[in-house]
Amino acid sequence: VQLQASGGGLVQAGGSLKLSCAASGSRSSIHYISWYRQRPGQEREWVARMTPGGSTDYTDSVKGRFTISRDYAKMTVYLHMSSLRPEDTAVYYCKAWYRASDYWGPGTQVTVSS
Repeated sequence: VQLQASGGGLVQAGGSLKLSCAASGSRSSIHYISWYRQRPGQEREWVARMTPGGSTDYTDSVKGRFTISRDYAKMTVYLHMSSLRPEDTAVYYCKAWYRASDYWGPGTQVTVSS
């Protein structure tokens, strides 16, 4: 499974961005998909996930502001981010869990200015 995240950039506080994670492989390779982020000087942290049935879960700090979605036809997973805050500044990564292994893509930088 190969993953490629894109869509990061510089945005003002309160703004929005949509990250994309394009996957190669079979449909089932993105059944279990998550977004993580690594803020400057901090450990990588989990942000959002989606199950095969479409259930979603979010870390508390992004609930109500971020939305994870998936398009099997495009083999792409999205992270819609709104009401962005300077503390959302981080490198964002997508991760797939497939056949008992984790697959990570290279991250995309999101910078939120105050």
